Amino acid sequence: MAGGQERILRRRISSIEATKKITRAMELIAASRIVKAQSRVQAAKPYSEKVTDVIANLAGGGAGVDHPLLTPADEVTRVAYVAIAADRGLCGGYNNNVLRAVERAIAADQSLDRQYALVLSGKKAASYFSFRGYEVHAAYEGFSDQPNYSDAKAIAESVADLFESGEVQQVRLAYTRFLSMGSQEVTIDQFMPLEASEIGADGDGDTGGGGYEFEPEPAEILSRLLPRYAEARLYAALLEGSASEHAARQRAMKAATDNAEDLKTNLTRIMNRARQDAITTEIMEIVSGAEAMNDDGDDGGLDEAITQSLEGSLAALVSDRNDA
Repeated sequence: MAGGQERILRRRISSIEATKKITRAMELIAASRIVKAQSRVQAAKPYSEKVTDVIANLAGGGAGVDHPLLTPADEVTRVAYVAIAADRGLCGGYNNNVLRAVERAIAADQSLDRQYALVLSGKKAASYFSFRGYEVHAAYEGFSDQPNYSDAKAIAESVADLFESGEVQQVRLAYTRFLSMGSQEVTIDQFMPLEASEIGADGDGDTGGGGYEFEPEPAEILSRLLPRYAEARLYAALLEGSASEHAARQRAMKAATDNAEDLKTNLTRIMNRARQDAITTEIMEIVSGAEAMNDDGDDGGLDEAITQSLEGSLAALVSDRNDA
């Protein structure tokens, strides 16, 4: 019985040790990718900021006030959600946090008799909503680790078609904002139409020209820049989501590695205790047998064998106690 239990425990310890090596490797890989993801977020900021400055000057001067991306709808009957999640799991609550936030927002809209449309980024997002019976308008996957601008452009075009055709009157962007290595925040922002505060054109009179001279007409430039702005903003959200995913995975894999080490230690102690019990039982059986033989007056030639067996069992017992 004890020998069988010992074999089972050895197999479990071996399995845990192999799992620990995998989680440790994944932790190191995620840690190395966080730095790259952070640098990509920082590299994308200058372009987005400059496009925002130009749009603010154009919109502040009254150009393109009738553009669909700047004009709020009189009535909102259908809302599109762009949900950014990961293609893979093993990253703690990263995926569930943003997907459940979208689910709650959809429920709130439905209570107001509003319909929804889902544009999803990440395999986990598509499987989550499809399994729960939600209607998915479009799904994109395969780039959550390292998104490119072309990926953001494809998603932005799909969303823009929905919005400009009038199928939806509002688009919201749900993603995880990267604050620091240990802190990420799920946020749902309005994506379309663009709010005046997002482009700095909030009517305070400070953006009415800014010293720019435009050629061709400001309205034409604005109509071309607004889609680029939407793409840049979506690209920034994808990059922040990627950095947040790697940070969440690094923490999750570190916790898994620590748990594996603790479990291995506990199982090793249980295994040593089982071996000690088996050796103690064996010693008692040997001593009982020796006493019975002495009572019968048959010393025979077994005293030396019994002594050697006892010495071996005691040595094994002492070794197990030292290991424990």
